[in-house]
Amino acid sequence: MYNAAVFLIPPLCLVLASLTDFLEMKIPNRIPAILAASFFLIMPFSGLGLVEIGWHLAAALMVFAVCFTLFALNVMGGGDAKILTAAALWFGFNTSLFEFLAFTGYIGGLLTVAVILLRANWDKLATVGMKLPQTLMVANKIPYAIAIGAAGLIAYPSSPLVVAAIQNLH
Repeated sequence: MYNAAVFLIPPLCLVLASLTDFLEMKIPNRIPAILAASFFLIMPFSGLGLVEIGWHLAAALMVFAVCFTLFALNVMGGGDAKILTAAALWFGFNTSLFEFLAFTGYIGGLLTVAVILLRANWDKLATVGMKLPQTLMVANKIPYAIAIGAAGLIAYPSSPLVVAAIQNLH
């Protein structure tokens, strides 16, 4: 049961956040709430000591502090800040968190360029029948959860919880 939770909950939450942000330009609060609550529910079964759990909490607090600052400066959306913070709980304070955040930045940059190009060529895309959500085309923001979700899916297999769960399978 523990392994199934580790393998399924974070990827599913990240994919759901990506989809809802793409379709609606918002991330429902229940997604990061489920991600964070499930971490706390399965943590007693993880085999991690209090120090390691503390590092997972420290990672989330660090990510939250940076994201809150960016949100206050109107650079980042609140949903993005919440999903990044909740995902950081699952990564912990280690190289997999750095990979996750670095991939988020790289993919987010590519996503931003792609959305700007889509918006600039919206009329051409519409004439060939390409349909995209109206909110994506008219909103003055980028659905950054797409980048967060993709980065999470790329980096999550190297997180300590996944590595330990894979070792438990043998």
